[in-house]
Amino acid sequence: MAEKVTPRDVDYSKWYTDVVLQAKLADYAPVKGAMVIRPNGYAIWEAIQANLDKMFKDSGHVNAYFPLLIPESFMHKEAEHVEGFSPECAVVTIGGGQELEEPLYIRPTSETVIWSMYKKWIMSYRDLPILINQWANVLRWEMRTRLFLRTSEFLWQEGHTAHASYEEAEEETVKILNIYKTFAEDFLAIPVIAGKKSESEKFAGAMHTYCIEAMMQDKKGLQAGTSHNLGQNFAKAFEVQFQDKQGELNHVWATSWGVSTRLIGALIMAHSDDRGLVLPPKLAQRPVVIVPIWRGDDEKKKVLEFADQVHSELKQKYNVIFDDREQYKPGFKFSDWELQGIPLRIEIGPKDVAKEQLVLVRRDNLQKQFINRQELLVKVDEALSDMQIDLLEKARQFRDDNTHVKDDYKEFQATLDQSGGFIKSHWCGSAECEARVKDDTKATIRCIPFDEPQEKGHCVVCGKESSQRVIFARAY
Repeated sequence: MAEKVTPRDVDYSKWYTDVVLQAKLADYAPVKGAMVIRPNGYAIWEAIQANLDKMFKDSGHVNAYFPLLIPESFMHKEAEHVEGFSPECAVVTIGGGQELEEPLYIRPTSETVIWSMYKKWIMSYRDLPILINQWANVLRWEMRTRLFLRTSEFLWQEGHTAHASYEEAEEETVKILNIYKTFAEDFLAIPVIAGKKSESEKFAGAMHTYCIEAMMQDKKGLQAGTSHNLGQNFAKAFEVQFQDKQGELNHVWATSWGVSTRLIGALIMAHSDDRGLVLPPKLAQRPVVIVPIWRGDDEKKKVLEFADQVHSELKQKYNVIFDDREQYKPGFKFSDWELQGIPLRIEIGPKDVAKEQLVLVRRDNLQKQFINRQELLVKVDEALSDMQIDLLEKARQFRDDNTHVKDDYKEFQATLDQSGGFIKSHWCGSAECEARVKDDTKATIRCIPFDEPQEKGHCVVCGKESSQRVIFARAY
């Protein structure tokens, strides 16, 4: 099975596509730029959705659903927003066989339609805050697509909240970013850098955009989540006002935030290998596969009886695959489940039955561990927990090993060309220097990190004074 996957060092882009297709995560749809998410891939999305949804609800948010179609007039009410999205929009002009009086945009994001509703729902400070999240699909007419990472239609969640003050909106924006960071590291096992986007990289219509940035195995950056303080822009565009405690009318303060099926692409590129998908245990709906091994009928009966007992015990806690297919040899099964990223394999052969033992094989390191039958649940728990921790630490070490500090622009350029990775350099804050880096190297400012210490320095491009280093990288 693994021979179907192009090695990473031969063609990283082809490797990624091979893993997606051969692990049965997704496939190309008949519509150009769109994808079909297959059951294996959708199971990962369901796990992402379930765990994030709980984190949102635990922090006071609730779910709702808003229309797919947005009146053209709504899109034009917030000029900066529509300018940012207009090249990516798909527009419906005919409905029921007749030309529509007003064209309808297929949502690229839902700020406009949601704020038209908030105008009806918000009258007083007593109506605030509104903390709504939506799980939905959106459509953006992408020119260059890649499965999960960038497709015309994709699944996501988009939160849209309304507040009585800037301070409350800012607190919400940062709170959500911290939720995303916790989720990325605790569930995806991907270490991320939290920070602020530069003015040129921020969301169209936002005051501030905050993000989490991750490094993939090809040393490129990937934006894994964003949280936006929208200020009062959308409230003013849609005339959403509330009466404050002093009886005065004020415009509402807003946030929006989201992550998408791009996270599946992120976990593939952060952890997987030349044998296929490596899936963090916390996101595996089927974390364990049992593969019984036998030759003749006598061995078969004994092995299957023993394996069935193991299966019965494990399925009380885990969704376990019991692979007793007779048409495939054990070696094929091993490769098949490795390709699909099942975190833990249990091998049971005649000798194991005789010794009352099992063989555990973790997907990430493929090392065999012989355990006593009575230790089953304890050792399976340990193996899955250890794998989750080890994946995070391995990815963190990889990121740290490929993060460089540069103060000379020629060295900066040479490092990007020869090594790649993240580069920490001083930046004066000017759009001109930022644009020059992008033109010269195709690298962008991924974020202005929250945890980077303040230090005096000089812009790596122009030499002007700077107070902090930022993260530059080539990115998806």
